[in-house]
Amino acid sequence: MSALRAKCLSAPARGAELLFEVVSRAYERTSLLVTTNLPFESWTEVLGAERLTGALLDRLTHRIHILEANGESYRLCELRRRLRPRHTSRANETEA
Repeated sequence: MSALRAKCLSAPARGAELLFEVVSRAYERTSLLVTTNLPFESWTEVLGAERLTGALLDRLTHRIHILEANGESYRLCELRRRLRPRHTSRANETEA
């Protein structure tokens, strides 16, 4: 990940600590659902602190069920559909 992208994605230290607090309080008490498009290896770059990220992932991955969706993004498909040029009857008239 580029330094600029990592800087843009980096959570402020307080935000990373608050996320850890939420996960820690829920740990073995309730279920959590976390969605991400980043592999676990990239979380340190976003959260900033290696020890905090390790502890967070330790709690999240204990008794975990990972559901991977490796298809094309629904949002990306919708964006492509909206950006696709539309053929109108006026375009057909000018071609004739």
